[in-house]
Amino acid sequence: MSNNSMGRRRFLKNSALGVAGAGFLGNSGGLVAEEVIKKVDPKIKAFRTLGRTGFMISDISCGFCSNAAVLKAAIEAGVNYIDTAESYRNQPAVGEAIQGLDRKKIFITSKLVIKEDITKEEVVTRTRKCLEELKTDYLDCMMIHSCENRKLITAKGFHDAMTQLKSEGRVRFVGISNHGSNWAMDGEESMAKVLLAAAADGRFDVMLLAYNFLQTDQGADVLAVCKEKNIGTTLMKVNPVGQYYGMKERVEQMQKEGKEVGERYFQALERYKKRAEMADSFIKKYDLKNPLEIRDAAVRFALDNPNVNTVCCAFRSFDDIDAYLPLSGTNLNGLEKKKLAAYKEGCGTLYCRHACGICENSCPNQVPVNTIMRYNHYYEAHGREKYALKRYALLDAPKADQCQNCDGACEIACPYGVPTQGMMVMAHHRLSLT
Repeated sequence: MSNNSMGRRRFLKNSALGVAGAGFLGNSGGLVAEEVIKKVDPKIKAFRTLGRTGFMISDISCGFCSNAAVLKAAIEAGVNYIDTAESYRNQPAVGEAIQGLDRKKIFITSKLVIKEDITKEEVVTRTRKCLEELKTDYLDCMMIHSCENRKLITAKGFHDAMTQLKSEGRVRFVGISNHGSNWAMDGEESMAKVLLAAAADGRFDVMLLAYNFLQTDQGADVLAVCKEKNIGTTLMKVNPVGQYYGMKERVEQMQKEGKEVGERYFQALERYKKRAEMADSFIKKYDLKNPLEIRDAAVRFALDNPNVNTVCCAFRSFDDIDAYLPLSGTNLNGLEKKKLAAYKEGCGTLYCRHACGICENSCPNQVPVNTIMRYNHYYEAHGREKYALKRYALLDAPKADQCQNCDGACEIACPYGVPTQGMMVMAHHRLSLT
């Protein structure tokens, strides 16, 4: 038997696709198997210590995956940090993917959205439900999910529950995530303020934060403090480029549909289009045909920060494994640095910064700009359309339909020159399917 045949059989036997059986492969099983084997060729080449946990995690990790076969292939290629959450609805898929593997070699983090007055009993019950879905006896880390204000950091019910679950061996470490707050509801609770307060609290071992080449100011400070205090750092939103292309497509679609719009709405779109045309000129000058040409450099930029432990990437398909795993252990080169700098100059105004919220205090209608643009990012850049639509529908705050006839106070307040009003209007139409 040839080595290739042995490799094919070994992969099919050990992978979730193999479990799917011959019915999945059909008469062309050999061809499909070869394609799958080809897709898992990339391997993780570098590992970093996740702060005080002491765990050596892959520098490229899984931030979201709902396909057990894809996740299992990523794990077999060396990915050993998996980020999930109660609200992601993908924990059963993660549980399926890790079955039969050495659990001690995989670090799994889940997250719970909590309120300040949450009880210990509720946290314990919900954590046990997560364990049930994940088909595991313990979580390596449980985080407060999207902690929007400093009051939540000290929620007694959450910490009492973590103390109990740690004593039971059900949770090993505690963490916190943040990608911005609703300033209208929570005050000026920036990502940096919340996470720096969490670092000072001392009870959090791991953090998940937004950081990319267009948004470094808040994240860099947090990463430096985490390094000093030996807190593990995991990153999200490292590639801000997809937003421009998604918005451009939406503008063209709305023009094609010939929608009737109000005068201020029209003006907001015109401001956005003007910025987009300037960006188009830059993109043509540098011959950048799609976001993928910047994506690799954006990931390497994040990994070049010595205070970063891992970058969380969405693995939606085997193609994502092919895309992200080759970046493991690589460095940002001089040409890529120039491209990122040029992109920031030419297209930076078309990125509504994650975890920002500076403009929200200026909004007369108290629209949560940061939150809505985050949902739009899930739709445009991550391809998580259903999740984004659901989150927007459930948003307990004024929606972006309020932006159609506004004077654009958000744009005036934005220090980055982002055409916020036009982007918010388009986000509303996208997220409400109107």
